Amino acid sequence: MVAKRLALIGESETLAISAKAKAMKAAGIAVVDFSLGEPDLPTPDPIKAAGKRAIEENFTRYTQAPGIPELKQAIVDKLARDNGVVYQTDEVIVSAGAKHSLFNACMALVDPGDEVIVPAPYWLSYPALVHLVGGVPRIVQTAEADDFLLTPAALEAAIGPATRALLLNNPSNPTGMAYSRERLAALAEIAVARGLWIIADEIYEKMLYDAAFVCTAALGEAVRQRTLTVNGVSKSYCMTGWRIGYTAGPRDVIAAMTKVQSQTTSSICSIAQKAAVEALAGDQGAVARMVEVFRERRDRVVARLQAMPGVRCRKPAGAFYVFPNVTAFYERLPAAAEKTHPSVRLADYLLEEAHAAVVPGIAFGAGDHIRLSYATGLEELDRGLHRIDKALARL
Repeated sequence: MVAKRLALIGESETLAISAKAKAMKAAGIAVVDFSLGEPDLPTPDPIKAAGKRAIEENFTRYTQAPGIPELKQAIVDKLARDNGVVYQTDEVIVSAGAKHSLFNACMALVDPGDEVIVPAPYWLSYPALVHLVGGVPRIVQTAEADDFLLTPAALEAAIGPATRALLLNNPSNPTGMAYSRERLAALAEIAVARGLWIIADEIYEKMLYDAAFVCTAALGEAVRQRTLTVNGVSKSYCMTGWRIGYTAGPRDVIAAMTKVQSQTTSSICSIAQKAAVEALAGDQGAVARMVEVFRERRDRVVARLQAMPGVRCRKPAGAFYVFPNVTAFYERLPAAAEKTHPSVRLADYLLEEAHAAVVPGIAFGAGDHIRLSYATGLEELDRGLHRIDKALARL
């Protein structure tokens, strides 16, 4: 028998859909994959060159558990330069991606039975991470009409005697929506007043198209002292496989996260850390160019989806996802042998009939929707959306 806590979590629906799509591709079927949140653009050349230099210079041994000093300083400089929030290097820890950072944060803050408020739609790993450390995810539904954003009233109503933290993703995966300074400040004020920790997942910070990004920890010293800022290089620098994330926060919590990391991973890939220094401290022109590429894709995808009869799609502010409402098609789906959620059945239908891989919204706690990633070229996006349009019309 395996540990009982594992019964509370399932496998990633995103990876499951992607695996089906890859199997179909291997069988010779031309599948358009909208499922994975991974930029299709290459890692910029200066970053790759920094990784190669690390290998050539034999920088291939264990490093300090919380990260090499050079990278921690680059993170401190980035947070001051881009976000206007000041940290010291002992208030920063480098981990194996933002997901690892979030896990370490939960390990450091959440005891068995503690509740963590998770607004829905949520990134599908959030409840699993809380469960893995013995915590209880307190799911709070948001409204499509309010751009899927948590309201101060809903936050206040969700806080109970066991509430330990608020896990907030800004900009959001899966919706792509982002918080205004006013809304974020109102939420932070409540969290601080009620003694909660804020775990701020800001991995999509650079991917905002219509507004300036607001860093939670920059909202004031009282907020900074109750916030763990989680970020990384995966999305902004097209470095998903390099596995570098980081957390900035009060030094006692960072020290606790370092203790956890020292007993689990020992340290983080030395070569990837050197590449991340170049990413954060080097020329940022590639980031700006990438954002413009994704802005064009977003506008194209949203326009195509909004033109489809029966599909309702709000325009996301950032990230590289759209989260259309597809409930108009649920009653028209073919009968299923097994009782599955309509969003799962629609995702299966689109994979089989349109050869387009999307992620069912139920995986994100919002079953009225499906998620499409536009992290692929315009020609491929057009091809996949044309197929989806035709398949939905057949319903």
